[in-house]
Amino acid sequence: MESPGIGSLGPLLPVAPQMAPPVIVFYRWAFIKLGRKPETMAKMEVKSSLLDNMIGVGDMVLLEPLNEETFIDNLKKRFDHNEIYTYIGSVVISVNPYRSLPIYSPEKVEDYRNRNFYELSPHIFALSDEAYRSLRDQDKDQCILITGESGAGKTEASKLVMSYVAAVCGKGAEVNEVKEQLLQSNPVLEAFGNAKTVRNDNSSRFGKYMDIEFDFKGDPLGGVISNYLLEKSRVVKQPRGERNFHVFYQLLSGASEELLHKLKLKRDFSRYNYLSLDSAKVNGVDDAANFRTVRNAMQIVGFMDHEAEAVLEVVAAVLKLGNIEFKPESRVNGLDESKIKDKNELKEICELTSIDQLVLERAFSFRTVEAKQEKVSTTLNVAQAYYARDALAKNLYSRLFSWLVNRINESIKAQTKVRKKVMGVLDIYGFEIFEDNSFEQFIINYCNEKLQQIFIELTLKEEQEEYIREDIEWTHIDYFNNAIICDLIENNTNGILAMLDEECLRPGTVTDETFLEKLNQVCATHQHFESRMSKCSRFLNDTTLPHSCFRIQHYAGKVLYQVEGFVDKNNDLLYRDLSQAMWKAGHALIKSLFPEGNPAKVNLKRPPTAGSQFKASVATLMKNLQTKNPNYIRCIKPNDKKAAHIFNESLVCHQIRYLGLLENVRVRRAGYAFRQAYEPCLERYKMLCKQTWPHWKGPARSGVEVLFNELEIPVEEYSFGRSKIFIRNPRTLFQLEDLRKQRLEDLATLIQKIYRGWKCRTHFLLMKKSQVVIAAWCRRYAQQKRYQQIKSSALVVQSYIRGWKARKLLRELKHQKRCKEAATTIAAYWHGTQVRREYRKFFRANAGKKIYEFTLQRIVQKYFLEMKNKMPSLSPVDKNWPSRPYLFLDSTHKELKRIFHLWRCKKYRDQFTDQQKLIYEEKLEASELFKDKKALYPSSVGQPFQGAYLEINKNPKYKKLKDAIEEKIIIAEVVNKINRANGKSTSRIFLLTNNNLLLADQKSGQIKSEVPLGDVTKVSMSSQNDGFFAVHLKEGSEAASKGDFLFSSDHLIEMATKLYRTTLSQTNQKLNIEISDEFLVQFRQDKVCVKFIQGNQKNGSVPTCKRKNNRLLEVAVP
Repeated sequence: MESPGIGSLGPLLPVAPQMAPPVIVFYRWAFIKLGRKPETMAKMEVKSSLLDNMIGVGDMVLLEPLNEETFIDNLKKRFDHNEIYTYIGSVVISVNPYRSLPIYSPEKVEDYRNRNFYELSPHIFALSDEAYRSLRDQDKDQCILITGESGAGKTEASKLVMSYVAAVCGKGAEVNEVKEQLLQSNPVLEAFGNAKTVRNDNSSRFGKYMDIEFDFKGDPLGGVISNYLLEKSRVVKQPRGERNFHVFYQLLSGASEELLHKLKLKRDFSRYNYLSLDSAKVNGVDDAANFRTVRNAMQIVGFMDHEAEAVLEVVAAVLKLGNIEFKPESRVNGLDESKIKDKNELKEICELTSIDQLVLERAFSFRTVEAKQEKVSTTLNVAQAYYARDALAKNLYSRLFSWLVNRINESIKAQTKVRKKVMGVLDIYGFEIFEDNSFEQFIINYCNEKLQQIFIELTLKEEQEEYIREDIEWTHIDYFNNAIICDLIENNTNGILAMLDEECLRPGTVTDETFLEKLNQVCATHQHFESRMSKCSRFLNDTTLPHSCFRIQHYAGKVLYQVEGFVDKNNDLLYRDLSQAMWKAGHALIKSLFPEGNPAKVNLKRPPTAGSQFKASVATLMKNLQTKNPNYIRCIKPNDKKAAHIFNESLVCHQIRYLGLLENVRVRRAGYAFRQAYEPCLERYKMLCKQTWPHWKGPARSGVEVLFNELEIPVEEYSFGRSKIFIRNPRTLFQLEDLRKQRLEDLATLIQKIYRGWKCRTHFLLMKKSQVVIAAWCRRYAQQKRYQQIKSSALVVQSYIRGWKARKLLRELKHQKRCKEAATTIAAYWHGTQVRREYRKFFRANAGKKIYEFTLQRIVQKYFLEMKNKMPSLSPVDKNWPSRPYLFLDSTHKELKRIFHLWRCKKYRDQFTDQQKLIYEEKLEASELFKDKKALYPSSVGQPFQGAYLEINKNPKYKKLKDAIEEKIIIAEVVNKINRANGKSTSRIFLLTNNNLLLADQKSGQIKSEVPLGDVTKVSMSSQNDGFFAVHLKEGSEAASKGDFLFSSDHLIEMATKLYRTTLSQTNQKLNIEISDEFLVQFRQDKVCVKFIQGNQKNGSVPTCKRKNNRLLEVAVP
């Protein structure tokens, strides 16, 4: 019901039925008084307790009445309002929303930082903060146990815990690096250990326990990761609608073409038998981007590049193992054996792993059994070969995963040896009940039985310790103890795991049926074991229990297990031949994964079974957890569709049962349902008693006693501890809340009344003060207005007087000016008359000449002004020039054009550097020598003259040649030297220095010929489009002993030009350049005519040279 007058406050106070706490109302009022905006106050408001503005019940311990239906209804109500977290005492229930919620921001982290567990609404951050503060401040090792079925959000919950701890702990370069490594280990483990299932797109297929180590300040130092039971059978076979491990799809989608080629992989998923195709692509999942994320995470964690490449090579080898297929063959002795159909896949695997192909092929076809000193080799049929292949793939991937965990541990382990505080985070499989349950579900459920056992034990222990600490009488609590189920599974004598190991080790024929028979004999009388073949008559006609199955009544419900595959999966055998083949690999990582393959360390002892290994791991885990203070997160999946806003009550009910949440609530509230420290209790309910309101002076416990006595609460409903009050029944707490709510409404009404009175008094005083101010302003305004009128009148009078004086002065000045101008004008006219009389006779004699000269001067002046505006561009090649305006200016016009052209050519030349001038000089020289003479010249005009086409100074191949030449090299080019005998060409290095011309061998760099430039007399070439030229030497010189040189080059014009300029510079004599289609060259004692002809070439546009006879060398030019 709305309180009177509430509406007059507008948005400042909330309207009934739910009133704001009075302290909030007061602060709002104070903010308005201070001139602040109401929005500022809204940002400061936070829930002061999980009981305030509560949707449903925030703590299931307070649920009334307590049954399965109310439990589910409360979860659903909170889920519908985006409240996905609920408490059971100190246990957090997390319902997966399947969407992003704005409740994990940095602001939320700060809200929950250093807050009491029950101070704010339920959140995973509250539990994380409680655990971290207990570790940091009380020096208690912590563990956070996260359980739930696949798809319930366990992995995300563990990430949130780690991200919160990373956000609130210390800062610094080293600390941030450790935090980053701890967080980045998740993407790597998820890629190799998670897969898409029908229940979850990112399902963890292994159990993970991480110990995060902190120093005395609470800063992270490092961590240690333990993994449990990787589902390695998924490597070779996946159920319908599910995928293999993420890394296979990420590698094929995100790797570069170069990397795939190196790993001998193709991007097509359908090429690989180990990959299911019906779910290869997952909506909303970018495998390529995730692959880049994983590579980056591996780098951050500390993987070296060669280690990451080795890991991907092993992954590729596992993928390609699935493509090996076998065909049957019969031997002479009648035994069946198997052969590999296509050895190409085997060859590629051997290349990837550096294994001898024959060794691996034999390991797939034969099995060697050793007994004492004897070795027996037997052939494998097709079924056994496929079993060996799959066993190798599973073992290879499983051992790679264990190696990855160990490698990550090496990177993230604490580097210091000081004493450390530890926070463990356990993300492990939830209880699994499928249509077909096998060995994996059996040991997973065994692990959950152990976790339930330790959960009950530690919860009761915590309750009992708190009661003793608070001096409250402890009463015995009845609960179901699942120790009998754990004993049924793990008993060393007649437990199911012990009998499975015994059956696997027994000589003779061992099958799943013989194992079931043994179970029926030993466990028939156990109250939690059911089998149709047992001696118990009550199951003989149970049609829900097949003959090849047995059923165990777990704490979470009955589970039917298919016995098929138990023995093989427990054995987990890998033939010794395959282990030895892997050990012989040249791949360092693979070799390290199979140490038992070392022939020098052959161990005939049977390796431990999978069940015994897992049992030992679970025992170690339980021992580790019992040394730490536990914190629990129970994850629940609201629906099987992985969709938001859907709450399947039957599915949630099933999870509530097997998680034992109702049992947990009953244990929690078996004694006292609610407990609270005296200070916050008194602070919350002090307004219910006149003696404690508004302030209690004295101990908080005394105030609470006075409060409860005043409210007449029955004594049996509560007990006083040392620091807390314990309330037995939730109804008592809700009565207190109802009384508090009613009292807050009364207080709000009182505050509104006081506020309205203050507001009216303030308004009256303000009106009175305003009236005085208004009157003063009115009088002031009237006086100001009168003053302005007098002032404006005085200004008008002054302006008129000043205007009259100014006009009078102006008239006098104008009169004086007119007198002066008149006298000047008269004098000017008089002087003009006198001058005209004096010079009249001279003017009449020279008038024509003066007019002519003046006119001519004006025409020339106009001409130059027009030429200034019509000047062409400064480009030397611009031929434009303005037309001539007058005939008599023709010579001037031409001379001006010539001068302008010379001037702009000079301006253009001044822009050149010395190097450019040299280039243009060479180009000009080439133009004078070859323009209109050599057909090859036009194509060389646009090509810059580089000279050093061979980088002799940089190329180590020519170091010896460089050392032999001391002069500056002008040209270094490879030319074809024409053989004098047959016309064939040989590659030579043509070198031109300041004084010599040298020829060197292209391969060895050895100098073959050296010719001084003074011995070169002439250069001959044809007029056609070819690169042939002859260098004529001075007769009788030492270099001319073998005759002249005939070359072919792609840079003929440049070489001839530079040779010409260098010879002219050194000898002061012009080198003769002969251009003719026929010329004579001296070959030893003979003169040979070189003749150029046109012809069609077989090899395209390349000229060919052919010796016709002793006197003729013919060059065919296309």
